[in-house]
Amino acid sequence: MARAINRLTSRGVAALREPGLHADGQGLYVRIDQTCARRWVLIFHLRGKRREMGLGSLEDVSLAEARAAAEAARSLIRDGLDPIEKRKADAIPPVSRLFSAVAADLMDTLEPSWRSPKQRGQWEASLQQHAPAIWKADVAAVDTEMVLEALKPIWSTKAETATRVRSRIERVLDAAKVRGLRAGENPARWKGHLSALLPKAERNKDHFEAMPYADVPELMKLLATRTSISSMALRFLILTAKRSGEVRGATWDEIRGDVWIIPAERMKGGREHREPLSAPALEVLELIPAEARRGIIFAGWNGQLSDMSLSKVLRTNGFDGPTVHGFRSSFRDWAGDCTTYARETIEEALSHQIGDKAERAYRRSTALEKRRALMASWADFCTGRRGQVIPISRVSEGA
Repeated sequence: MARAINRLTSRGVAALREPGLHADGQGLYVRIDQTCARRWVLIFHLRGKRREMGLGSLEDVSLAEARAAAEAARSLIRDGLDPIEKRKADAIPPVSRLFSAVAADLMDTLEPSWRSPKQRGQWEASLQQHAPAIWKADVAAVDTEMVLEALKPIWSTKAETATRVRSRIERVLDAAKVRGLRAGENPARWKGHLSALLPKAERNKDHFEAMPYADVPELMKLLATRTSISSMALRFLILTAKRSGEVRGATWDEIRGDVWIIPAERMKGGREHREPLSAPALEVLELIPAEARRGIIFAGWNGQLSDMSLSKVLRTNGFDGPTVHGFRSSFRDWAGDCTTYARETIEEALSHQIGDKAERAYRRSTALEKRRALMASWADFCTGRRGQVIPISRVSEGA
């Protein structure tokens, strides 16, 4: 009976000349092509796919060496690893296999699609601060215990941060697997993996604390006596009911007469927003010297103001409770309680999307003029004005 393994002999291998596959057993073959080139190959199946791994030419690799290499590969296969991908990964310089290097390459790829230039810094800071061991490790060595060690200290106390850290680790490890730098299941995967080891993260569901709208005129009166750029930015934010980032990143090129056109890439919803500017909002812009009206409108010493700079204005003026973002709620409450404007108009003023695509397209032609009246009424309330008008050129809806 013929042997199932070790069928070949050294002398027999040396004499082989016929093109085709000549089996030694357990997937090890001598492959001879039509040019009479002879090489060792290991043929195996992994995850339902046939794979063929070259082990070197007969001139360079002996029968014993080929058998040893084949057995090493079969050992990896038994562990669920692909020896071909493992060999590719081993050929990559060690520094390129670090989690930090893979993360950097991934961020290079993703960065052009990110709306905020700060997003890369947030990725790096969160991973380095909360997963330092993973950040410095070989990406193939990251396992479930390392992921748990990073997440457990912040899972119940900083749920939002922990969820982001887990998601970012998962994304980097997925990228590493696609590049052949690691194999097996992703240890940062939530569903069916970490979900069995950690409780569901309870994110902070509290809303941003808002100033009661009845108190806003008092604050606006106080801010009108302040000359800092942060105070002016906060006044403009309140009058337009916009988000902090939208105001801090505003540029003079976005101001077209009495309309502020915020490009889609700076909007949370990813769509362009046209904000009609009331007379008081335009007066805030007039406070900035003409020679400084280029680039960022509310520019600090080092470029764009930080979010904390607006919060600091509130604290230094004795308003410790309300948040900057909360003024959007102040506006929403005032509009709902004190005006008869339609809900759709109010939500559009907050740049919220409501209704389906067809409905939004139908409303687009009239929304700007309706919002112009709404924002003028809000400015009148905030400043105590009535009937004052500043004549300026307007931008049409289709401009």
